[in-house]
Amino acid sequence: MTALAAAGVATAALAGCGGGPESGLTAAAGVSPEDVTAALEEGGELLVWAWEPTLEQVVEDFEAAYPNVDVELANVGTGNDHYVVLQNAISAGSGVPDVAQVEYYALPQFSISGSLADLAPYGAAELDDTYSPGTWNAVTDGDAVYGLPMDSGPMALFYNARTFEEAGVEVPTTWTQFVEAARAIHAHDADTYILADNGDAGFTTSMIWQAGGHPFRVDGTAVTVDLTDDGVTRFAQLWQQLLDDDLVADIPQWSDEWFQRLGDGTIAALVTGAWMPANLESGAAQAAGDWRVAPMPQWTEGANETAENGGSSLAVTEASDTKALAYGFVQYANAGDGVRTRLDQGNFPATTADLESPEFLAEEPEYFGGQRINEVLAAAASGVVEGWQYLPYQVYANSVYSDTVGQAYTGSTSLTVGLLAWQQAMTTYGSSQGFTVQD
Repeated sequence: MTALAAAGVATAALAGCGGGPESGLTAAAGVSPEDVTAALEEGGELLVWAWEPTLEQVVEDFEAAYPNVDVELANVGTGNDHYVVLQNAISAGSGVPDVAQVEYYALPQFSISGSLADLAPYGAAELDDTYSPGTWNAVTDGDAVYGLPMDSGPMALFYNARTFEEAGVEVPTTWTQFVEAARAIHAHDADTYILADNGDAGFTTSMIWQAGGHPFRVDGTAVTVDLTDDGVTRFAQLWQQLLDDDLVADIPQWSDEWFQRLGDGTIAALVTGAWMPANLESGAAQAAGDWRVAPMPQWTEGANETAENGGSSLAVTEASDTKALAYGFVQYANAGDGVRTRLDQGNFPATTADLESPEFLAEEPEYFGGQRINEVLAAAASGVVEGWQYLPYQVYANSVYSDTVGQAYTGSTSLTVGLLAWQQAMTTYGSSQGFTVQD
């Protein structure tokens, strides 16, 4: 994402900050869940912007269930590209979709501006027990609900059992053991690494999250950015060992080489979100039967502390003229029959009923050697560390990560110095946009 485009988001955010979470409630005064039912029966047209492929079938099924509703599903880009187009439409006041896919880390950047409708009055407030704690926390701000979780990404250790066995390495349960395993795997075969990491903002923040860090604190327009707390330091010191000793592969994630090496076992593990299985099956098919899933390594032996990595919500825009109808679609997709449709196509649930379902937990995918991987992944969902916050301009922050923290992966600086540079960039930018920023 370009800095200019990101600036547009944050500037718009500041302009809408005055009302805070109550703004959406005021705008939705007088609405009720009954209005949603009536809107679905009456019908109308909806424009949905999303890139998640399983939504195509969801839309088809939704239109069959509610024949008076016509849904146009459009993919205007993925991730940052999507947010640039969305912000441009919001700023122009024209062509804004009724429903938009918004990743959890980006949600505050749009909600604080008043660009997203508060869904609590439409019935979303009653769904708090429907979702895992980490995903529900990601879509709420006080009593306001700015989206419904589409999926979740509790983190776990995906590992190639064949490579680990050939190297004589036990599956690590702590981060200290993880570093030892990285050394042993690379010593066994100089072309094999425990994982690939050439610098990724989402991975870094998730690791800090699991380590107990709280680098970002937000209270309205008051923001604290502190990349020196104990959790940040814990992560930086450990990961610097891997970088200093050349124990992680400098290969971009999602590249052809990355998938090739996941397939041949020369990248032996991933520490990532629970949405990964379908990607491994399609991108590293030749490794079928070799991969397994274990709990995320812990900072304290015997703990069960994880973080989220990835995941999206569906949100209703404040500009929509059909909010009740739009919420009806969101509810169907993310809390109703659409959930099963997406799970059947490989999504990992955010809904507690599915995370606890005996059928879901008992699945034994052949790709993972018949292991009941969902038991491990569901346990990870229950261990997400509470209290994490993203910045109200996290999209921008992530866009300058490579220029700051990313330099540590080239050997130009250390992670500690890179993180301080990132902190300075976030502080300077937030202040320039009118936020009150402390570090």
